[in-house]
Amino acid sequence: MEQEVQVTIHSNQPNNLEEEHPRETLVRDHVKEIISETLSEAFASFRKSESYEQLLQNVEKTRGYIKKNPGHALLYSLAAGALVGLFLKRKR
Repeated sequence: MEQEVQVTIHSNQPNNLEEEHPRETLVRDHVKEIISETLSEAFASFRKSESYEQLLQNVEKTRGYIKKNPGHALLYSLAAGALVGLFLKRKR
């Protein structure tokens, strides 16, 4: 059982957002540029702070713990993944 369905293609509609709203595109690009600069400045100041040094020290401690206790580290990561999965499942 076959049926024919008519398809109408509208060729007068713009395919690109820039053709439809050039001002919105300019504003969006400007906002992206400002956010990018702000994030770059924030990350640069964070790298100069004591918090960044503490973070690096904690990363090294964590790597050392994982090398000394790979079994415990694996079990902790599996438990953490299971908890995150349960929390995300409940929200749906």
